[in-house]
Parts: sequence; C-alpha cells; structure tokens
Amino acid sequence: MDWDDIRIFLELARTEKLSEAAKRLRINASTVSRRLHRLETQLEVQLFERSPEGHLLTSQGQLLLATARQMEQQALTASEILQGLGEERIGSVRIGSTEGFGSFFITPKLSGFCRQNPRLVVELLPMPRFVKLTRHEADMAVTIERPRHTSLVVTKLCDYRLKLYATDAYLKEAPQVNQIEDLNQHRLIGYIDDLMFTDQLNYMDRLLPDAQPAFRSTSVISQFSMAKAGLGVAILPCFMAKEAPELKPVLEEQLTLTRSFWLAAQPERKRLARVEAVWLELRRLVEEQEALLMGEEHSDITQ
Repeated sequence: MDWDDIRIFLELARTEKLSEAAKRLRINASTVSRRLHRLETQLEVQLFERSPEGHLLTSQGQLLLATARQMEQQALTASEILQGLGEERIGSVRIGSTEGFGSFFITPKLSGFCRQNPRLVVELLPMPRFVKLTRHEADMAVTIERPRHTSLVVTKLCDYRLKLYATDAYLKEAPQVNQIEDLNQHRLIGYIDDLMFTDQLNYMDRLLPDAQPAFRSTSVISQFSMAKAGLGVAILPCFMAKEAPELKPVLEEQLTLTRSFWLAAQPERKRLARVEAVWLELRRLVEEQEALLMGEEHSDITQ
C-alpha cells in the first residue's frame, strides 16, 4: 500500500465527500477518486459505499480505518521528533473540552501558561459533545465520562460540583422553595432530553421527572445565560455560577451534585513535550482551583 493512498483514504473517511477531501488535500476530486479505486483494487475489497449523499465506510473500510489512523499518528509523531519539535514547547496543542469547562475554566486560567510559552499555541475546542481523539480532532480531551477506548492514556482530572441557581429577582416573584418538589411550580431550565450526548447530564429528569422546563438547550452556556437573565432555575456547575453574582444557590443544603472530569490523550501525542506540558498544567490548575470547582469559595490565586 502507498502511504499517499492511505492519506487520501483517511481524509475521505473523515469528510465522506470527494470534493471536501480533495479541498483539504489540495488535489482535485478526480485524483482522489482514482487513487481510492487503485487502493481498493490492490486490497481487493470495497472500502466505501458510494451514494449521492457521499462516501460511507464499509465494514472492510472500518477495519482499515483503525490501522490507518495508527499509521498516520506514528508518522506525524516520528516526523516531529526527527525535526526536534517533539522535545520542545513549540507548535500547537489542541484541547477538546466540555463547553462550560473549556470556556469558563480553561480559557481564563490558562492565560498565564500561554504568556510563559510564547512559541506554543493552545487551540481550544469547547464543544457540547465528546471530542474524538481517535479521529485526531484534538491532542487531548476533557470529558465527563471516563473514555472507554483502551488505546488512550486516561487520568481523572478532578471532581466538580453543580447546584441549583436562580436570580434574586426571579426568586422574589416566584413561589417559595422549601423542598425539591416545590420546583414543580417553577420555570426550569435544562437540556434537550433526546440530544444529550451523555447520561451524566440528565440531572433534571432524575430529580423532577414530572417537571416541564421553560427553556431547553444543548448548550450549558445558553442555560447559564437564561438563568442569569432571570427566566428560572437551572442546575449549573459552581465554577460557572461564580461568574454571575446575581445567581444564588437554591436548596443548597438539600441538593448538591458531584461529577468528575477526565483527561485523555493518544500515547503518541502525549509523548510530545508541548502536549505533556499542557497536560501537566491542566492538572496543576485543577488542584490549585479545587475550592472554585467544588463550589466552596473563590480562589485568591490569580494568573
């Protein structure tokens, strides 16, 4: 097999469209099609199902994909090490993160590290879904479930707490809240049930199965903004709610949820000095900011 053919196969597997793969590879679509046909002829298998919607991997294509990704990762890592980049804090490190943690914790807290490492570029992907490390969407990922892929290096990053929050203005005009059941009389803010990417976010249905939220969103930042605007009551991470003084805990003694963040990376990427440096910095930051993450008090440490 020609490595260039494998590169074309990988790009088409990611984009599922000849035109998009060709654009990213900077070659024309007919070349992509011709090289793919050559690879299938050499292997004597069909790697893609062709349709007007695009190219979807067959079962044989899925088998090749796993090996091709390893080949690509090893080639990239070997190239960087040979060029000396693997031993220095030079280049880019892409972090895939849950949306709230990426935007409200990593972004402000990592500023000092970025200033101290001017030749290192941090790229943050705060996304309301899991980042796919095996597809090289990022160098490392922060998740709220322990990744199950056995090829990854995984460590528990930290615990964090969530509480019910609402504004004083909302609470003054709404019915009194003395127990969890009273929330059935309130405007609630939560996730869209059938679009949650993990069961770890299914807070509201477990607490109040009969409740009807007034606002739903796949974005925790949208939920935070709506609670801050005074629409109703939301379950939010404490480190986010601390950014809005108008948000006050509701039933704090009765309801506090604890969840965990996990940190994962491909072994080949973690061996690179710049990736390892960001990995260690994230671990240092969560240890330093434990009080903030657990909703106890603001940390006095500034970056």
